[in-house]
Amino acid sequence: MCFQYLPIEFDASGKARLKDDVRDPYGYQVADLGANEDKLKELLARNGFIKSVDYDPVTRVAGALAFHSVVDLENRTVLSANSMATIFRGYEVILKGRDPRDAIFISSRACGVCGGVHATVSAEALEMAFDIRPPKLGILLRNLLLGLEYLYDHPLHLFLLAGPDYSESLVRATNPGLWDKARKTLAPRAEHHGYGTMAELLTDMNPLTGSLYLEALHMTRVAREAYVVIGGKYPHPETVVPGGISATVSLQMMNEVYQRLQQFFDYSKKVVAIWEDITQFFYEADPKYRQCGTRPANLIDTGVWDDPETYDASYKNIETWGDRRWSVPGVIIGGQQVTTSLQNINIGLEEFVERSYYHDAAGNRFPTDPLGAPLSPNHPWNRETKPRPGPQNWKDRYSWSTTPRWDRQSCEAGAYARVWNAAAANKLPYRRFIDPTGQSLKVLVPEGKRPEQVLEWHIPQVWNAFERNLARAYCIPFSAMAAMDNWLMAMECLKQGDTDVATPFEIPRKGTHVGAGFWGAGRGFLTHHIVADNGAITNYQICTPSTINAAPRDPWGHPSPYEESVMNTPILEEFDKPDNYTGIDILRVIRSFDPCMPCTTHIMVDKHDLVITREVNTCGCGV
Repeated sequence: MCFQYLPIEFDASGKARLKDDVRDPYGYQVADLGANEDKLKELLARNGFIKSVDYDPVTRVAGALAFHSVVDLENRTVLSANSMATIFRGYEVILKGRDPRDAIFISSRACGVCGGVHATVSAEALEMAFDIRPPKLGILLRNLLLGLEYLYDHPLHLFLLAGPDYSESLVRATNPGLWDKARKTLAPRAEHHGYGTMAELLTDMNPLTGSLYLEALHMTRVAREAYVVIGGKYPHPETVVPGGISATVSLQMMNEVYQRLQQFFDYSKKVVAIWEDITQFFYEADPKYRQCGTRPANLIDTGVWDDPETYDASYKNIETWGDRRWSVPGVIIGGQQVTTSLQNINIGLEEFVERSYYHDAAGNRFPTDPLGAPLSPNHPWNRETKPRPGPQNWKDRYSWSTTPRWDRQSCEAGAYARVWNAAAANKLPYRRFIDPTGQSLKVLVPEGKRPEQVLEWHIPQVWNAFERNLARAYCIPFSAMAAMDNWLMAMECLKQGDTDVATPFEIPRKGTHVGAGFWGAGRGFLTHHIVADNGAITNYQICTPSTINAAPRDPWGHPSPYEESVMNTPILEEFDKPDNYTGIDILRVIRSFDPCMPCTTHIMVDKHDLVITREVNTCGCGV
């Protein structure tokens, strides 16, 4: 059964419909959080070992995420957690009334790390709305650009953003006993990464000085160089347009891309070995690390990399082209894949604002999708963004993030959802390099300086912070070889004289048009939903992976993925008194999701008592 909590069933032909015996099919009661918060307040007043601990910012890039927790340092547990997006961006408001073609260039500014994917998903939303089908080469080149963007994003996460939490500098300071074990522990995969002991490996993870940190910084540059050959610039590409891309592509350009792409063949083998050893070391040093960041394996992804033979952008064929993506759409609930239907993913989406700084602006303009399946009043095509600033209150509203849900369940987004769904579905149409088995994903990585190697990611038995990072490591070979597959197919098009890269189009000036783009950032699931009336945008909704993961509690009081994972995390840090507690276990958990919040930053001018708040069009780390 696909849906457990939404009032949706399927008829004999498989068509979705509302259940007949439900009076108010999408109604719900909002839970009162007051009693639990009053209890926590009482505990904080009574017990010196129960502390309120706040982190702001949490991320090492774009610091608009704050996190509130209540910890019991005597029993080493987390009693409560609240995730807060601390600024309002308002891109949905900015886009209202504009020409739909503006959406690509404005919405890509939603992120300075992954502006390319926002541009592409916006283009796909417009293609659906206005019946634009890109040519084969245009699809392949967009796929290639996506793979290159991921090859920038994955090393960034593994070694610059999350990686320092596992470095010598932090492990030695927060877990001296663990560091002593690292000095005595041989690295099992030394032949693949070159480190004799775990201490040597963790030392090279040190931020700013470690060779793995510096190497990852270099590899992010390599990926960006490859991207801009076709994309024109990054993070906000100039050549991604509805109908394909606007660049004139030559064999020379493609060879320049390949020279950089092939550098990730050897690098991916090394990175996988490093994160396999880090994961194994922590598990063996203390089995309690398996509990860090645990939550049910509820994952969601809309899939990426369109099949050039079937993608036509239309909603009527959404099942066909969605099913043939290199990374198939899918939802995992409790570790089991419950659907790979892109239409089911879309109709199961709702966004709630009961704990957010927004007015409840649910509507019923579109009670069904274009194929007649039921839609909630809280579906992105029916919701509007109406800010409602107010005080922070754990009993009520405390975040600028909305609370997205699928089938009213808390699903997390991540690159790992991509590999899990691809492995479990076993539907990949092109298997030159990537082979799903139903239980694992095998990736054939060609010979470079290192021999050819098959890397195999297995669906894990337990879902936690370490498995998120480990799966992300396997996303590097997965992305590299998906990009390579598309590069080869694009080269074949060029050799055969099939050089069309875009389809001309006109924006209709009359009528109502709805569309959606389903794509993915380096950190997971990404959708844009558009409604255009008489040639102008009347509603635009963006749902990002960090919106899903960093959401506040839903109307029923259930926590978001960040909040739930932190509350399930034991405190394993070593400290002699509460004042020395840093919260490294909590931070490791949150950062395993690769949180990337809106790109506004506060800039302190050195040697001056002056703080500047500025909106920037790249990530905060670039300021």
